[in-house]
Amino acid sequence: MENKPANNANKATGKSPKFNISWIYGIIILVLVGSYFFNDTVPTKEVPYSTFEEYVKQGVIEKINVFSTKNSIEAQIKKDTEIMKKVYGNKTDIYEKDRMISVRIPSVEEFSKFINKAKEDKLYTGVVDYKVSRDYIEVFLYSILPFLLLILFFVFMNRRMSGQMGGGSGGIFSVGKSKAQLFDKGNTENKTTFKDVAGLSGAKQEIEEIVAFLKNPSKYTELGGKIPKGALLVGPPGTGKTLLAKAVAGEADVPFFSMSGSDFVEMFVGVGASRVRDLFRQAKEKSPCIIFIDEIDAIGRARGKNPNMGSNDERENTLNQLLTEMDGFGTNSGVIILAATNRADILDKALLRAGRFDRQIHVDLPDVHERKQIFNVHLRPIKINETVDVNFLAKQTPGFSGADIANVCNESALIAARKNKSFVDKQDFLDAVDRIVGGLEKKTKITTVAEKKSIAYHEAGHATISWMLEHANPLVKVTIVPRGEALGAAWYLPEERQLTNRDHIQDEMCSTLGGRAAEEIFLNQISTGAINDLERVTKRAYAMVAYFGMSEKLPNMSYYDSTGNSDYGFTKPYSEKTAELIDEEAKDIVAFEYKRAKQILKDNAEGHNKLAEMLIEKEVIFAEDLEKIFGKRQWTSRQDELMAQNGGNDILDDIPEIESKEDTKAISDDKQKVNF
Repeated sequence: MENKPANNANKATGKSPKFNISWIYGIIILVLVGSYFFNDTVPTKEVPYSTFEEYVKQGVIEKINVFSTKNSIEAQIKKDTEIMKKVYGNKTDIYEKDRMISVRIPSVEEFSKFINKAKEDKLYTGVVDYKVSRDYIEVFLYSILPFLLLILFFVFMNRRMSGQMGGGSGGIFSVGKSKAQLFDKGNTENKTTFKDVAGLSGAKQEIEEIVAFLKNPSKYTELGGKIPKGALLVGPPGTGKTLLAKAVAGEADVPFFSMSGSDFVEMFVGVGASRVRDLFRQAKEKSPCIIFIDEIDAIGRARGKNPNMGSNDERENTLNQLLTEMDGFGTNSGVIILAATNRADILDKALLRAGRFDRQIHVDLPDVHERKQIFNVHLRPIKINETVDVNFLAKQTPGFSGADIANVCNESALIAARKNKSFVDKQDFLDAVDRIVGGLEKKTKITTVAEKKSIAYHEAGHATISWMLEHANPLVKVTIVPRGEALGAAWYLPEERQLTNRDHIQDEMCSTLGGRAAEEIFLNQISTGAINDLERVTKRAYAMVAYFGMSEKLPNMSYYDSTGNSDYGFTKPYSEKTAELIDEEAKDIVAFEYKRAKQILKDNAEGHNKLAEMLIEKEVIFAEDLEKIFGKRQWTSRQDELMAQNGGNDILDDIPEIESKEDTKAISDDKQKVNF
């Protein structure tokens, strides 16, 4: 009953069922099975050639049929009961009717010699009949079937390639055709518009200008201006580069070709360049139009000076063709190219020059105001109650990209559903931020009393020093509940600074070393839990010396290559003596900050110990608990200052940075706004 609608649909459209290669396999199986059951063959007993020779000499053979093509013979036994019993034994009844035996002969020539000699010796007087085998099944299997299967395989691969490469009559020969997806005028599949792109005001302005030029070119050409040939969207992952391109496709009244950089790459030589040519050919036919290439670094990477062993580099050939099409002798009037990448530093310089990509549009991580706009977009489909404050959420997530914020909103809805709530409230969003930044909470992880005490004193050391230093990040909360890979964590409000001075870095390093210092002072031991802290402090110390020129013995010297295109990257840009000096300076900086951290903890030992004991008891404490122990923090944070300048009243906390106590794996710093 279920198949009837489909059959009726096929009849209505007049289309026959689609060909399937499995039909051929089924037919072959049916033929083989039918030949087995319906082949009317005479029952014969197979005997060795030596036994056959004995039968001939004994005169028991009456007739011989020789099949030269099969190197075999069939012989008929004389109709004699004793002879048949001798040949067939107790199975005489089976072979009694035809009395046949089959024999494999070495060769027809060998058999002919033997049978002629037997006739001369009067041992055999019967008939020898030479026949050609007519086993049509065997002829089909060994002669026709291989060619048939080869043809079917070619047809099957042709259909597969045709389906995977956008169809068309070319089949496998269309491998060089462009795989770009076309969004033409009136296309309803892409409904993304600039209203769906929150934040990114600067990038949106430049992109909107390109769309406006296509809609009303006379406004710009009257003043002698020309439309930019290309724009490159550059920024960290998740900031909305592809989303901007989707909005362009939704807003523009011109055809929009969308393609990924990896779509040009294929196993066949010359396919990438062929697809580039075909893409621009289609674009010229539909001019004016926009071409968008996502992740262009897949084909736009800087070309090497020494080709590998003189071999053909398909990626470089594709890039050369792209460069020619973008700005060669041919005219591409009315074709605008948009591209996106988060690795602009590795792109070929020829690709970035004016005339190809005239503009580089930087899509940076959103600030607090842009995060508010992004939250407003992603909160539209989520059922929230009055406890959710968008301003609070924006301040909770510094350093988050647009994709991270979308993940926070989705995770909060999942958490609320897990708790069987009707609405998503403020606590669900806080739990979602904690979950994304710190990992899943693991209250079931077993720790001993000594381990719990060590974790508490470690985290209390971080919290105490950050509270006592002016430029350390303000604390939000401290927890010794295992989360992700960390056994404990101190959560801070990173200052989203535009400039970072030496005092900022030193105070952050001192605060980071507070955990190891607290273990040494109050527990008379050190543990592996500070591995993440030590790794971060070491990197910052070397950055101060080798990058920022903040060292006393190497002042104003920077060995950092911001371009990443050094021709001599395989060597250090300084001597071995300078390398030793950098090591010494970095060690001195870390040693000084560690000594400073221990002194601060000794001066505030009573407060630190109270904080640690409170952590052991409550497992989670907040900034308010530190105020009760140490008093109100003396300094105003940068965010407080900016909010005061903008007329803000409340300063709400945030949770992006983690100081972790762990043994083997460091928490990712992706969500930290570390300016060095």
